[in-house]
Order: sequence, then C-alpha cells, then structure tokens
Amino acid sequence: MKLFHSPTSPYVRKVVVLLRETGQLGDVEMLAAAGSPLDASKMPVAHNPLGKIPALVPDDGPAIYDSRVICRYLDDRAGGGFYPAAPRLWQCLTLEALADGMTDAAILMVYEARLRSADKRHDGWVEGQWGKIARALDTLEGDWITYLGGGLDIGQIALGCALEYLDFRHDGRNWRNGHDRLAAWQAEFARRDSMVATRPVE
Repeated sequence: MKLFHSPTSPYVRKVVVLLRETGQLGDVEMLAAAGSPLDASKMPVAHNPLGKIPALVPDDGPAIYDSRVICRYLDDRAGGGFYPAAPRLWQCLTLEALADGMTDAAILMVYEARLRSADKRHDGWVEGQWGKIARALDTLEGDWITYLGGGLDIGQIALGCALEYLDFRHDGRNWRNGHDRLAAWQAEFARRDSMVATRPVE
C-alpha cells in the first residue's frame, strides 16, 4: 500500500498511529506530500481530487480517503478492534468526529495566519474557530472522562492527536487551563509508543 503523508499533519498522524497499533506499518510505503488550499501542486490530486492528505492507495483497488475512512479500512484489514460494538460504537464515532472538528478549527487558524497578509486577517474569525475548540474542551472535561478511561479505540486516538496538535501549533492558548482531568488523560495517552514515535516536528 502507499500512503501520501506529511509528518506534521494530525490527520496523517491518526492513520500512522493506527498502523503502528495494528502492526501494519511495514505494509505501507510512505510518499511525501505537502500543500495548502492555495497550492495543491504537490498533493496527490490524481488519487484524491480534493487535494488533501492522507490518501491511501491499497494494493487491490482505488485510493481511499479521508482519515476516517482510511482508519476504518485499516482496522478492518487487521481485525484491530478499534471500532467497538454498538452502542459504544456511537460514542466512539462521536468522539472521533469531535476530535476531528477540533483539528479542523485548529488548522483553519493556522491557514488564516499563513495564507493571508496581516492586513487581511480576520481576528474575530480566528477567535470563532478557537471558540469551537474551547467548547469541545469543556465538553470533554465534563462529559467524556469516564469514556476515555475505557478500552483504546479510534476516538481516543483522534483525540490524542488533536490535543497534541494544539500543543504543536497553538501552545500559547494553553488548552490545559481548566481541563485538569483531560490533561491528565492526555499525559498518560501521550506515553504510548505509537504516539511518541509520531510526534510532529518541523
């Protein structure tokens, strides 16, 4: 299989963490890709017309994207068990959606700073994106701690990657402030070998 990736993408990281957790890393050839919404020239548009990564090209079929679909495919391929049976499945998928939504907002904040000149940046829009993240953090701290103490699943992987992306790109926001239980969970989760091995660096 071939995986189009960037070492700083939190969505790619989610996939690579799952590859490591399921023992499939050796089955994948990593192909570098980089770009932005303004320049997709180095992105795998022949495999994903949206010009986004990750994109996975299996040995036996067309490309698979985005990260949620890729992770589901890889889990099924390995019999990994990272998608629990219902009714916990619905909580798992909701947690993954919440974590990915936080990541979406965090990336949009980065794009605003990188892709717009200073005179065209919209501070209110940036704060609106952070507001989504802040509400998600409060919800996680208040409603999800018991769930996070359960067996490892894709929702937890997505959340671990999302929180560390906040550290990577928005450290000054100090997401841990007021979220002690969530921070404690993240500190423990970050010690997993799969997380240590995939920590993003510039």
